[in-house]
Amino acid sequence: MKMNNINIRIIKAADTSAIVELYKDAGWWRQRYSTDFIPGIVSNSFCFAGAYDGERMVGMGRAVSEGVSDAYIQDVVVLKAYRKQGIGGKIIQALIDHLSAHDVDWIGLIGEPGTKSFYEKLGFQEMRDYIPMVYCGKHEKDDL
Repeated sequence: MKMNNINIRIIKAADTSAIVELYKDAGWWRQRYSTDFIPGIVSNSFCFAGAYDGERMVGMGRAVSEGVSDAYIQDVVVLKAYRKQGIGGKIIQALIDHLSAHDVDWIGLIGEPGTKSFYEKLGFQEMRDYIPMVYCGKHEKDDL
């Protein structure tokens, strides 16, 4: 697919099936998941960016924040057929612009292996001497 009229916008609601499609395409969806949580990740995120090709959601990303000082960018994903066209970078920039407009000045994320150069091109740098961690009390270790 070529990036023709991809539109990035901050939204408060999205089609659940479109988000599930993005998660499945990225390999993030587990069979045991219910779709019940999907509307909440959109509406309860400080900001949620959707990338649209016409009416079809082809990418997304979100920022979790208290809206005052700190934010974490999560779930940045673009359908495989639309990758390598700058859409992911535009999603990240839309999130940064929205956070900056609200004076949120510390923006962090944890990237997947192999994404370091992608995020560095967008102005992120590695946080040396810090260790990303996740609570595993409710997760199966195979999910990590």
